[in-house]
Amino acid sequence: MVQKDRYIRFDWAVKRLLRNKANFGVLEGFLTVLLGEPIRIVEILESEGNQQRENDKFNRVDIKARNSKDEIIIVEVQNTREIYYLERILFGVAKAITEHIELGELYSQVKKVYSISILYFDIGKGNDYLYHGQNSFVGVHTGDFLEVTTKEKDAIVRKLPAEIFPEYFLIRVNEFNKVAVTPLEEWIEYLKTGIIRPDTKAPGLEEARRKLIYYNMDRAEQLAYDEHINAVMIQNDVLSTAADEGREEGRQEGLAEGRQKGLAEGRQEGLAEGRQEEKIENARTMKSLNIPSAVIHQVTGLPIEDIERL
Repeated sequence: MVQKDRYIRFDWAVKRLLRNKANFGVLEGFLTVLLGEPIRIVEILESEGNQQRENDKFNRVDIKARNSKDEIIIVEVQNTREIYYLERILFGVAKAITEHIELGELYSQVKKVYSISILYFDIGKGNDYLYHGQNSFVGVHTGDFLEVTTKEKDAIVRKLPAEIFPEYFLIRVNEFNKVAVTPLEEWIEYLKTGIIRPDTKAPGLEEARRKLIYYNMDRAEQLAYDEHINAVMIQNDVLSTAADEGREEGRQEGLAEGRQKGLAEGRQEGLAEGRQEEKIENARTMKSLNIPSAVIHQVTGLPIEDIERL
């Protein structure tokens, strides 16, 4: 890649450059490809200002947007690098919902929230690079999906809970190992590698090629960006090391537990075998005394067919 085509990572751009209204087209393209419908950004919501921790301010961006039905939606983008990622996602969605409804407003004013987590570290087991979760209520006995009756624009309509409850997208960037063919795959490739194809037609990426060039930043911004990338690498290394140590510790504990369990099971098996041999010897003795097999069965518990074979 030639020097002028070194592109800024998305997790940095979304926190700095893409908050500028002139750059909304990049974010709109990403959301359009991911959600599968045209998305237009209305504004970046500055809810981060009341966060208590500095880390909170820079790990989520709330976006107010309109979808293809002209409905207002709240999109929350998280660039999470934490162990408790599920709790983090839940916390972020809850804040997005409560921060964007005024006190005293009807619950009908609650906006649909899309939570998008761009994950640059290993969060667990799974074969895909993109996971999507929705809330739905399924009949325990019938298997049907519950539809909720609600009033909308003076009309009674039925809605699926998935139309109201938040939706979650987990993008496991490091798990993407395909040749990018679709617009979504081109976006994931950029998220992972920072590479944007010169001939890309994916919504948002063509604009990103013009606006997210590393060498277009001033020197201070470049240094801040380099420091951010270094911090990401250190954090990922720490998490990776902790995970490896945890796995090794678990393996050692498992081996020790297995040995203890093996000894205990061996003792139990030995006792059981001893009792069985004792029953067989007792049965042989009683059989030599011409005691009926039915009586021997009642005393020893051995099957009659086994007693007959003695």
